[in-house]
Amino acid sequence: MYRIRFHGRGGQGMKTASRLLGAAFFLEGFAVQDAPRYGAERRGAPIFAYVRADRGPIFERGIILHPDLVIVADDSLVPVPAAGVMAGLTDRTVLLISTPQTADEWRHRLNISSTVFTLPAPEAVEDRLELRYVGAECAGAAACLTGVISKEKLERAIRDELEGKTQKVIHRNIEMSFEGYDRMADHKGLVQEGTLPSAKEYTPPAWIEVPFEVARISSPSIHTGLTSIMVRTGLWRTMRPVIDYNHCKKCWWICSASCPDGAISVNEEGAPEIDYDHCKGCLTCVSVCPSHAIKTIPEHKIAAAEEAS
Repeated sequence: MYRIRFHGRGGQGMKTASRLLGAAFFLEGFAVQDAPRYGAERRGAPIFAYVRADRGPIFERGIILHPDLVIVADDSLVPVPAAGVMAGLTDRTVLLISTPQTADEWRHRLNISSTVFTLPAPEAVEDRLELRYVGAECAGAAACLTGVISKEKLERAIRDELEGKTQKVIHRNIEMSFEGYDRMADHKGLVQEGTLPSAKEYTPPAWIEVPFEVARISSPSIHTGLTSIMVRTGLWRTMRPVIDYNHCKKCWWICSASCPDGAISVNEEGAPEIDYDHCKGCLTCVSVCPSHAIKTIPEHKIAAAEEAS
């Protein structure tokens, strides 16, 4: 069975990529599962989608723990533990990353023996979420790496799944998928069907006995606020909202009330302030600000400016 995971951010088309690849497998005669899994359902938040394909019935359910192929559409997700990009990788897993860096650089960074390939990501694009067709390119590359999907079936899958879109959008998706397919032509068929680990090799965990404490000391309160304050969800962000106080009208009740995570507070002067440790970069505040005082700046520019200073 082929077990394939797509990792990306909300808005990058990973759900669409899994559907395109799953449909192409189906047209080649495979039984297929494809589904996305979301954390926070908003633009920029890490998500993944998975595809299973087999010549016979598929009885597995749930997330893929032992992938044969892992595809990463946004390389900024690799170091984020919550994204789970590296979960379950083995020596036989193939890792494909859309990135400006080389495969050797990533292999050295990650210190892994897995096979690593890259798809070039244009550095000129400031907002990585505007790469609308990266999902199609990833799906095409995956189709080639499996070695069991033809370009004809891939094109048909795209036309079937994107029926109702404009011909321009459909043709662009086909073009990008073929580009990804051709980039992996030298490695066609490298990804092999995997098997599950044998239960005979299972080692029971070493249990740790934790003594019971009096309930009034140890019982948690689910109603207590700020229980996730130590989780820096700002690491998800690729675009940062920045308040220009020269244009801010201090109508804080609009941006602060609209922030889905309560990451905007009000200082003593009545001006809004953004908690960047917990701002996920959904940019809702940007869209609701009546004076257009909140601008968006790519995180890589912020990092470069901080390094320069």
